[in-house]
Amino acid sequence: MDSVYSINIERAVLSSVLFNPEELEEILGVIKPKDFYLPAHQKIFEIMVKLHEEAMPIDEEFIRRRINSKDVDDSILLEILSANPITNTLAYVKEIKDGAVKRELATLATTIKKVALEEEVNSNEALNTVQAELYKISTDSATNEVKDMGEITGDTLSYIEKMKKMGNKHLIGETTGFEALDRRTTGFNEGDLIILAARPAMGKTALVLNMALKNVENNKGVIFFSLEMPAEQLMLRMLAAKTSIPLQNLRKGDMDDNQWSNLSGAFEDLNTKKLFVDDGGSVNINQLRARVRKLAQNEDNNISLVIIDYLQLMQGTGNKDRHQEVSDISRGLKMLAREMKIPIIALSQLNRGVESRPDKRPMLSDLRESGAIEQDADIIMFVYRDDVYKERDEARKEKEAKDKGEEYKSTFVNKPIEEAEVIIGKQRNGPIGTVKLDFQKALTRFVDKEDAMGGGSAPVEIVFENVADAERETSIDVPDIL
Repeated sequence: MDSVYSINIERAVLSSVLFNPEELEEILGVIKPKDFYLPAHQKIFEIMVKLHEEAMPIDEEFIRRRINSKDVDDSILLEILSANPITNTLAYVKEIKDGAVKRELATLATTIKKVALEEEVNSNEALNTVQAELYKISTDSATNEVKDMGEITGDTLSYIEKMKKMGNKHLIGETTGFEALDRRTTGFNEGDLIILAARPAMGKTALVLNMALKNVENNKGVIFFSLEMPAEQLMLRMLAAKTSIPLQNLRKGDMDDNQWSNLSGAFEDLNTKKLFVDDGGSVNINQLRARVRKLAQNEDNNISLVIIDYLQLMQGTGNKDRHQEVSDISRGLKMLAREMKIPIIALSQLNRGVESRPDKRPMLSDLRESGAIEQDADIIMFVYRDDVYKERDEARKEKEAKDKGEEYKSTFVNKPIEEAEVIIGKQRNGPIGTVKLDFQKALTRFVDKEDAMGGGSAPVEIVFENVADAERETSIDVPDIL
């Protein structure tokens, strides 16, 4: 057990703080009272911290006033007072922290054995318990130190130089799959949590599948957690978008020779790509974190994007109210994105309140359990297709007229290509606004407007929220596409 604690090191650190109280500031961000092995040392360090918080002297007299003789034997304090102060206190503190983490891991090993043998606990509950405890240990053991200005400016200069080498391109993260959206967001960057929300039938799953397809075609690894749709259905949609074969034809196997040849080529190409689909239909944040880590550990997978369809279908990890569960899930996804340094896209449902407004374009307040999601997300986007509501409204009018024995002639035309809006409601590091795409219904495919026109001269349309946004965006030296 000597490797998981050292009474002499603990005593030396406490002695160092007693003789030089200013050192407490330096070590507070690394260890907590519970990291000390000896209970008496825990209590003494806890008293030191409280004295520091109250701006009181950290010395023998004030410590003795707060010590309970039942908790700390006087001989232990005398040993600390008689210990020789040390010079490199932080190195000793890190040794204490290292021992504390190892002790927690040993305790976890006992917990694993216990939950594994409890008959009333099923395997999923046991795994959740273990994963939650392991995550708690890993986050608590993080000892990131505050950066000084020299380190920050150096890192920032390196970032700017890296961007310069890219040739001042508009895309600096993983592609969204759409040039207009890439220009608006600079792509999805490492550590970003992106929320893509919409009402049902707007095409949010189709949109993220298009994003996934573009990234895997660029030889990037994508993990797709599908909590609502089996992997085969996702693949059918992706194949429709990739091959330009209508989804209904793929579902029925109704294709001519050219389409079969095209499909065969698509399969051959996709077989070499790194798309990983988890369609178990049930996952919590601990399970998701473990699966992402496992796949990302293999560098050959080149995991660059994680997609969750959708956030509200994820399970909580405890007996909490749903609002708190969603808050924990949202925060967990953001922390995972930062830890793994990859963007995570989570789909989200919207409240029904949007349906009662004359203008049904979504806004941030329409997000379900929006408080935590809105706070944690770096980018929040909404998918909106006006024709969906127009078609529903016309169908309602026809039914009402029929019920009254009247005739209603609808002027609505169900077009094969509909205009779609991707509304950026929040972007932590960029402007908000609306990017217009086209949605090819039969192919469940979103495309930049110029692509939908057969690569013609139609410009990519970006709608700005205000004049300042427009001036800022158009002041950048980019091709005449705006």
